[in-house]
Amino acid sequence: MRPQPGLLARRSWTCIQCRACSSTSAGAQARNSKNKLPDVPARTRFAPSPTGYLHLGSLRTALFNYLLAKRTGGQFLLRIEDTDQKRTIPGAEQRLYDDLQWAGLNWDEGPVVGGPYGPYRQSERTALYRSHANDLISNGHAYRCFCSAERLDSMAQHRSQAGLAPGYDRKCADLSAEESENRAANGEAHIVRLKVEGYPMFNDLVYGKTGQNKTNNKKLDFIDRVYDDPVMIKSDGHPTYHLANVVDDHCMKITHVIRGTEWMPSTPMHMALYNAFKWTPPQFGHVPLLVDQSGQKLSKRNADIDLSSFKDKQGIFASTLVNFASLLGWSHSQKSDVMNLQELEQLFNLKITRGNTVVAFEKLWFLQKAHAQRFAASGGPEFDEMVNRVSSVVEQTHPLDKLNTILKGRTLSEYIAPLIRADAKSYTGALEFAERNSTFFTPKLDRAPYAPATPASPSAPEVPMQALHTAAAALTLVPPSHWSIETHRFNINSYDGSGAVVLPETESDSPAPPATDKMFKKELYHYLRWALSASAPGPGIPETMAILGRDETLRRVQDAKASTQTYGPSDGRRIPKGTLPEDQSWMGTLATKR
Repeated sequence: MRPQPGLLARRSWTCIQCRACSSTSAGAQARNSKNKLPDVPARTRFAPSPTGYLHLGSLRTALFNYLLAKRTGGQFLLRIEDTDQKRTIPGAEQRLYDDLQWAGLNWDEGPVVGGPYGPYRQSERTALYRSHANDLISNGHAYRCFCSAERLDSMAQHRSQAGLAPGYDRKCADLSAEESENRAANGEAHIVRLKVEGYPMFNDLVYGKTGQNKTNNKKLDFIDRVYDDPVMIKSDGHPTYHLANVVDDHCMKITHVIRGTEWMPSTPMHMALYNAFKWTPPQFGHVPLLVDQSGQKLSKRNADIDLSSFKDKQGIFASTLVNFASLLGWSHSQKSDVMNLQELEQLFNLKITRGNTVVAFEKLWFLQKAHAQRFAASGGPEFDEMVNRVSSVVEQTHPLDKLNTILKGRTLSEYIAPLIRADAKSYTGALEFAERNSTFFTPKLDRAPYAPATPASPSAPEVPMQALHTAAAALTLVPPSHWSIETHRFNINSYDGSGAVVLPETESDSPAPPATDKMFKKELYHYLRWALSASAPGPGIPETMAILGRDETLRRVQDAKASTQTYGPSDGRRIPKGTLPEDQSWMGTLATKR
C-alpha cells in the first residue's frame, strides 16, 4: 500500500535477533559467493600464445578453467592467440596440443576438434577485429590516430624525463569523421585508440569487488593534457591483445575467465571495452602468482618449470603434475591431497586463495610416490608405462647376458613388475628407481664386511653367525611351487631363534630371556638384507626373495655364507642347546615338498 501524501512510510517491524540473523546470513552469502560454483554450465577457455611452451603456471591456468567447465557440465575451449607473428616459435603450437593432451586436458572446442564459433586461431580472425573496431569508431567510443611514431616517442620521452605518467593528448580525437575516413582510405598509417571515459571496478571471483573505479579525467600538468586511451588496432592492421581477447570471449560466449593476477591491471580496460560494445562481460577470477621459496616470481623462461622438463627429463606422471598444479592456490576439504584428474573434476570449486603461492617441489615428489603406489596397486596402462620405462633404463645399463642368469627364463618386464609393486613407495622416476634397486640387476654383489645390527658387547646377548647361516639356509628349503611373498613372510615370522642367542657367561644358568627371539629376528633381517642386496634399501625381505627367485636367492645366501665362515661368537659365552634347529616343524607341510 502506498503511503498517504505528507506521511512517512513506516518500516515493517523486525525483532533484533531476526535482524542479526538476516544480516549474518547476508554477510555469509556475500563471502561464500566468491567460492560458489555458477548455477549454469560454465564456458571457459585457455588461450595460450605459441611464442613459448607450456609451463607450470600456464598448466594451472588451463587446469582451473578445464575443471570449472567439467564441474558445472560446461565446455572447455582452446584458442590460439597468435597475433604476435614475430615472436611465434615454429612447432610451439603443436607442442601445446601435445602437452595439453598428455595432461588429459582435452578441449571441447578449438583447433583440431573444431566447433561452432571458429576459427579458433586469432590470426584467422583479423577481419572480425577490424569490423568491431570500426563499430567503436562509428559509435564514438574509438578514433583513428595518425600521429607518427616519432611524435609519440618524443611525447613519451618528454613526459618520462619530467617524471609524469604516460598518456596521449588526443590530438587526433577531434578529427571529423570524413577526414578520418579519407585519410585512412588513402592508406595513411594510423592506429585505432579506445576513447576511454572511465575504468570501472569489477567483481572478481577470488578478490571480490576490485579495481580503482578510475575516470579518465584530464591529467593537468605544465606540458599538456593527456588521457589513458589504449591502442586497439596497431599500425599493421592487427589487433592488440586486449581488443582480440574481448571480442573473442564475447563471440565465443565465454562465461568465466580464470587467469593469473598479473592480468588484474588489464581487467578494468577490458571492462571499459565491454561497456563500449554494450556487451555483458564474463565473470573474472584471478589466481595467485607462483613464487619460489624466496618470494621471487617463477619465470616462464626457466626451463625447470617447462612441461617438457617435468615430463621428459624428470619422468613425472601426468597425474602427478596435474595434482600438483591443482594445489597451487586451490584449497579443499578432503583428507588427502592425492587426487587424479577424474577426482578433481568432481571436487573442484572456486575456493581459491589470495596472495602469492609458494611452489614447494618437495610436495611434487611426495605426490609422485603416492601416484606410483596407486598405479602399482591398480595396474593398467600407467603401470605398464612404469615397467617399460624402468626396463628401458635397465637394458641400457646392464648387459643382457648377465641379466639372464638372474631372470631364469623370465622376461625383463615380468621381473621388474613385481619389483615396482614392492617398492612403489620410493618411485620418483625410472632412472632413480633402477639405480636404487641396482642389486636386483647385478649377479655379483659388492658387499662390505658384515657388521652386526647390534655391536657386540661382553654384557649383552649375541647372535652367532652360524645360527644366521642355518636360518638363512632353512628359509631357502621352500620348493619353487610355494616360493611366494606370503610363504616367506610366514616362515620368517614363525622361525624361533631365541634358543640360538648366545648369552653372557653371567646368565649361563638362566633361561633365555623372552626378548631374545625379537633380537634374533632383527639380526636375521639385517643379515638377509646384507646377503641378498648388500644392505641396500629396497623392498622387504619376503618380497626380495620372491622377486629374485629361488635359485638366485639360494646362490646369494651361499655366497654370503662363504664370505662369513670365519665369524664366530665371542669367547666366554654359553651357546644354548638347540642353536642349530635339526627339525623343520616350523615349516609345516612345506618341509616335505622339496
